[in-house]
Amino acid sequence: MAPTPSRADGLRHDAQAIWTAAIAAVLPTVLLEKRLVIGRHGHPADELLFDGESLDPPVRLGAIDRISVVGAGKAAAQMATGVEQLLGRQRLDRHRTTGVVSVPEGSAVPLSHIHCRETRPAGANIPTKLAIAATQEMLSMFSSLGPNDLAIAVVTGGGSALLVAPREGVSLQDTIAITDFLSAAGATIQELNTVRQAASTVKAGGLARACHAGRLVVLVLSDVLGDRLDVIASGPCMPIPSPAREAFAVLNRYGVVATGVASQFVRWIESEAARLPDVGVSGQAASVDGSWTTPSGCRVSHLLIGSNDTAVRAAADEAIHRGYAVEDRSEIALVNKLAADPAAARASMDAKAVGWRLAVEAVGLWQAARDGRRPLAIIEGGEATVQVPADHGTGGRNQQTVIAAMDCMCSSGGPWPEGLLIASVGTDGEDGPTDAAGGYSDAAIATAAIAHGLDVTGAAMRCDAYPLLNAVGGLIRTGPSGTNVADVRIVLARPPLKP
Repeated sequence: MAPTPSRADGLRHDAQAIWTAAIAAVLPTVLLEKRLVIGRHGHPADELLFDGESLDPPVRLGAIDRISVVGAGKAAAQMATGVEQLLGRQRLDRHRTTGVVSVPEGSAVPLSHIHCRETRPAGANIPTKLAIAATQEMLSMFSSLGPNDLAIAVVTGGGSALLVAPREGVSLQDTIAITDFLSAAGATIQELNTVRQAASTVKAGGLARACHAGRLVVLVLSDVLGDRLDVIASGPCMPIPSPAREAFAVLNRYGVVATGVASQFVRWIESEAARLPDVGVSGQAASVDGSWTTPSGCRVSHLLIGSNDTAVRAAADEAIHRGYAVEDRSEIALVNKLAADPAAARASMDAKAVGWRLAVEAVGLWQAARDGRRPLAIIEGGEATVQVPADHGTGGRNQQTVIAAMDCMCSSGGPWPEGLLIASVGTDGEDGPTDAAGGYSDAAIATAAIAHGLDVTGAAMRCDAYPLLNAVGGLIRTGPSGTNVADVRIVLARPPLKP
């Protein structure tokens, strides 16, 4: 029996409110307004403060000549907006503020002093010639600064494909080919960025080393588990040792070397790995919080303004507000698993594995909600990987996760329990090359898929989730959100209505 509209609508309404709260909590303008201020809490009126505390060393705007703002990522436009709002028109003019940020199509916003360059198509996370041009503009801007100037870099998820400066001998075409191959093979973001760092002059600290200002403040919005500053957007302001040997190992691991993809690129990485296996960058090593001094004497500070954990906690708070007892999944366990057993961790991050796990846990959650007669929820974050077959269809990692969960339920032979919903959504509003941010399923959606004779297992195998979810109303569409802290997964279980 299909659920009554009120039951289905109630679960869906709750789920939408929960993922909306998650995204709203990590909007850059909201985070910056809350955490970055000028001259409060008993400090000098011109001092830049983070969470009410001085930076190390302190930044006093009264001693600053010029300010330059650069950056890249899916949330970079909104980060730049927050910076302009923080400084205000008078300071922007007084410090002759200039700036350039590289963002995807459709996410630029009009600003008074910082220019938003749309450098790649929406839904296509690949480097472009426009991204190279914007990056060169940033490097030139930073290199023109002096010791009395302040540089600000905004670094967010998606920045790796938007901040592009290939090393001599590395072509843009080879970079794209390698990125596409590794993505289709299911490589993690850490592995992708290792290869990107080895082939770039702006990643792995290159942006910071180009800066001749006396002070560089890096505002970071994290989309990676563990919030590693050397991984987010490939660490453009972190002093990372040359990763050529590790990059070559990644290429070997996923069969790039054996298949002959971008052979010139592979030969270049191999020669670099042999020539410079243990050579790091010059200058002081970064502390855990990303504080270091570049060879030119620029003092660098990283400020993590938000992360996936921020979104997960906001989602959990909204679920609690709506009456659910919540199992809030911390990312610490997965981070530890990655360190202890990388191969097992990679396997557990595959979208099929994530979907099947969620389906099994969801049934257990529903049974517990039924027995305890109280609403229960699981809220977790992360970013699944997808191994794409040659004859693949259309979808994204979140849609693939939901289709995998549906496949698991169908394979069990029983109906999807009424009062149970599974959703997975990208906080950036993008999920693969589609117009959806993710997907969800409940009893009504699963029943509709069966009634229409849709092949859930085939869609899961071919990574063709989008058409199926679109046909049964299971897509989540938010549009570009202006932020990016990876994904939020939601399982909601309500006990049956009393007779």
